[in-house]
Amino acid sequence: MKVGTPEVTSAHIADSVLLLVVNQKIYIYDYEANSWNASIGIEHPVSHVSGDNCCYSGHPFCVDISNSVFAYLHGDQISQTNVYFSDTQGYRFQKFAYERQAELVGSLGGIFYFHSLSQVGVLLIDQGKARFGYSEHPLNSSFGLPFDYNGTLDILITPGQKGILIFWFEKSLLVSRNSGQLVYPVHVKEGPNTLYSSISEANITIHSVAANQYELAVLTQENNLYYCSLGILSSSLIKFAGQNLWSQEAALMFTDVGRVEILTPLPDSVFPAFDFQKCPVNIQAVLMDPQLQVDVCKAELLQGEFDNKMYTIDMNSKLELTALMIPRPGMSLVPLVMVSNPHSLGLQAIIYEDGYTYDGNTKHRLNISLRQQHHWGRADPNFTSSIKRPTGSTITLDIANKEISCVDLKPLTALISVGCDQEKKIVIQNEISACHKGILDPVGLQDNYSYVIEKEAYDPNFQGQKASEDLVVDYQYQKLGCPHLVYYNTPWKPVVELWREGKFQEVIKAEFVLLEVHGLFTYTYSLTAQTALCRAQPQNWTTIMENPGNKGPFAWNRENYVSCHDPDNDAPLRWPNVPYQILGGPTANKVIFDQRNGIYVFYVSIVDPYYSYCHLETTFSVYVYGAFPLSIIPATVTIIPLMVAMLLSVWLAYAVPKLLHTEKGLRFKGFWIHPCRRCRKACACFRGRCRVHQGSPAWS
Repeated sequence: MKVGTPEVTSAHIADSVLLLVVNQKIYIYDYEANSWNASIGIEHPVSHVSGDNCCYSGHPFCVDISNSVFAYLHGDQISQTNVYFSDTQGYRFQKFAYERQAELVGSLGGIFYFHSLSQVGVLLIDQGKARFGYSEHPLNSSFGLPFDYNGTLDILITPGQKGILIFWFEKSLLVSRNSGQLVYPVHVKEGPNTLYSSISEANITIHSVAANQYELAVLTQENNLYYCSLGILSSSLIKFAGQNLWSQEAALMFTDVGRVEILTPLPDSVFPAFDFQKCPVNIQAVLMDPQLQVDVCKAELLQGEFDNKMYTIDMNSKLELTALMIPRPGMSLVPLVMVSNPHSLGLQAIIYEDGYTYDGNTKHRLNISLRQQHHWGRADPNFTSSIKRPTGSTITLDIANKEISCVDLKPLTALISVGCDQEKKIVIQNEISACHKGILDPVGLQDNYSYVIEKEAYDPNFQGQKASEDLVVDYQYQKLGCPHLVYYNTPWKPVVELWREGKFQEVIKAEFVLLEVHGLFTYTYSLTAQTALCRAQPQNWTTIMENPGNKGPFAWNRENYVSCHDPDNDAPLRWPNVPYQILGGPTANKVIFDQRNGIYVFYVSIVDPYYSYCHLETTFSVYVYGAFPLSIIPATVTIIPLMVAMLLSVWLAYAVPKLLHTEKGLRFKGFWIHPCRRCRKACACFRGRCRVHQGSPAWS
């Protein structure tokens, strides 16, 4: 851990850890565990780290934001540089491959994960100009607008995933409200009549910058504090009255909305720890200074229950939000709703009057409908992002004509994950079970029940080959319940239901696949690739398992499924008679069981990529009944003698009557008549004696 003379070139806080780039290596300090570690996986020098933090919830989407960190060497040639990415808060890195990196020209100014846009952004610097390139469709086909790059700009990603970036160094201050697509200088206002177009024109030197979701503060070496709002629309920096605030060691930070604190370390000549001098600034109180001539806020209330919350919109879902807005008497407000990622998330807003306050002010209600941009049907496909890829966005409601004095009237913001709804799950309908019909006993199933799978019926490698020994299976009643009852000679398809938060939603019609978890292969499918009307060769479990990129036997899911009915699928249909192993969707495919009774435990996975972003999967059991045991004697041994006997009987029925009318037939007939007559007499005599014995007394 010793590095000689340490030089810290970059720092980032990722959840509960502090990442420091010291002498071109990354070190991690966990301030909860009070431990130091060195990052693993970085093989080249780095100078900077970048990342973001999500504070909305413990949702996996939010956790991924906090865990994602980039490491890179600032100023290196972009075509040759090595970029590293970590999804473990910086503990372990791996090389990051940026598409078309070798074709890019210029030096690397930074690489960032813009979660508000679901894009990786690379800042390219070339000949005093800078611009952003992006990783995903539709922004990967072009660059952001170029802007002047003077000096070495520090880039600050403001909290809240709103896509607001702050670029600054001593003589420059730029801002972007759309993740770098458009970058412009911040204007400076000194007094009611003086407005400068940039920091350099105002001839001020920046010492430090601080920002939260809604505000920006700047401390200058000229001992002045500047402030501006980071609303939807641009605003200018306002100069506050000069105070003795600045020192070389001073640091600037927001403690709350409208609350700035300037910290100055005070060294102790005896003790190595530092005290801090704190200078709190109440922005709202300062703005009330008549010398600043700031207009009074036009709005009394801007309120919505969705503020500072996180929501999920899954495939084919929508979200309804509401907000309340009340202007001051005689004032008119212009509400403005905006999403940070319009390529993925579309909106529709309706505003209407919703009564009056006790003071007679009009209440305005705003209803906002959100759904995927694809499903609104109003955007060109070249504008929307890939519907298969989970994305994210924020939605912000603000007042367009809001004054800077509306410090406490902050914009309403929510984080939207366009991805998997963790509350969804699938359940297999089980209306008729083997226990309900008395075939199996639920008490017995719970009492360490086990069954045997014959070695001729299963393959532990799922390749359809016979095993070398029988398999004893312990039945998991707590997980599977009582098996669904299925008659072996009837084509069958499970009914898959979608549930959310314990409530039934719908019967799933999307495409799904089955696999017996123990390798049983005594079943097939009613359709083939040809009868399923496939345009291309369909996937099956064998091709999925043979793919080295898929891990484990149960790797068939929405991410690697390709429909054989997709016109873009160019795999030739070489084997049209292979079983078609996909159920649901546009076909009527069903499962057909072989002549075997017993329990089957199936894994089911929804593979339709357009149904849900979730990996919807579960396991369930069925009991197949009604199959007669297979004969030990080969079928040919019994069928051939039976056919010979039938043909012989038919021939005799035809030949015997004809033979009886010939001379040989008469002799044959006469030969049998005499024995029959004797037999008749003997039978009659026997019957007479029986009658005599029946009529005699019991003692005679």
